[in-house]
Amino acid sequence: MGEFEAIGEAVTGGLLARAVEPGAGEAGADGHTHEQNCLNCGKRLAGPYCSDCGQKAHVHRSLRAFMGDFVAGLVNFEGKFWRTLPMLAWQPGEMTRRYIAGERARFISPIALYLFTVFAMFAVLNFNGTFSSDSEVKVGQSARDGINAEIAAEQKTVARLEAQRKTAGIDAKELARIDRKIANKKAEVAAAQKVLTGQSLVVADVGDETPDWIRPFVENARDNPEAVSLKVQEAASKYSWLLIPISVPFLWLLFPFSRRYRLYDHSVFVTYSLSFMMILVIAAGLLVAIGASGFAAFLFFVPPFHMYRQLKGAYQLGRFSAVLRTMALVSFAFAAAGMFAAATVAISTM
Repeated sequence: MGEFEAIGEAVTGGLLARAVEPGAGEAGADGHTHEQNCLNCGKRLAGPYCSDCGQKAHVHRSLRAFMGDFVAGLVNFEGKFWRTLPMLAWQPGEMTRRYIAGERARFISPIALYLFTVFAMFAVLNFNGTFSSDSEVKVGQSARDGINAEIAAEQKTVARLEAQRKTAGIDAKELARIDRKIANKKAEVAAAQKVLTGQSLVVADVGDETPDWIRPFVENARDNPEAVSLKVQEAASKYSWLLIPISVPFLWLLFPFSRRYRLYDHSVFVTYSLSFMMILVIAAGLLVAIGASGFAAFLFFVPPFHMYRQLKGAYQLGRFSAVLRTMALVSFAFAAAGMFAAATVAISTM
């Protein structure tokens, strides 16, 4: 209801401005409007911005102005973009602390940055083929060589185990253990051969031990992997905000008895941290797209270092305390990611 009321007030303000000043909003030959009342709320203007709603006093109605607004909105974020990203990358703790302390006009808000990075991440991952609906696995020559070497090594292991199995004097328990190893190695060889031939890996059949809530997902993934992949992508992008409430309680556990820091502080920390991790995924995706996968792999060593700097700066911790909490936070991050993945799968099966 609040959004509808705001829209109604804006429309009413615009109509009022037209009633007070009939020519308001009509652009002159120079493409500028020349009004004396705000076109948004009708407030009498006394400067370059409306003192009531903050809108610019004079708006532009030209194609050049439209393109300028587009570029400014996309790249500049009114200057906040270039102030936020460098600090998020190198001084995340200080930026988090300053934002919590009240410096809101200087930086992009955590949730705005988070939504932007989520959108950009999924766009990049779709662009580089990570989320490709093609069920065939395309393998480069260097990867093929590595897989062939792995297959050869596994086959040698199978041959050795089979020779060991024929050795006299092996009891039934040892024989069963060797048989299990042989079966596992043969399954690994078969899976690697499927990758080489470009076949999609088949999901295992549903067993008695499979939980009821996951059964539909497993069955659909086996029968129609492309549709399931698309549904999981859609759920992950649509409900990406769930990562924030999932992660905040874990961060609270690092300061369970502190009265100095509240859930709001933890929420800001988590949202900025998640935004940076998505920026890393975006960078890795772009590197993969240009064939620099080796450099992309190094980016995944950055998160612990970034968590340490953000914890140390945001919560003003000593080095030892920050290191201990970073170790715990890394473990919590894996737990939160697992919970989000499970939630995404559950949602996609509904």
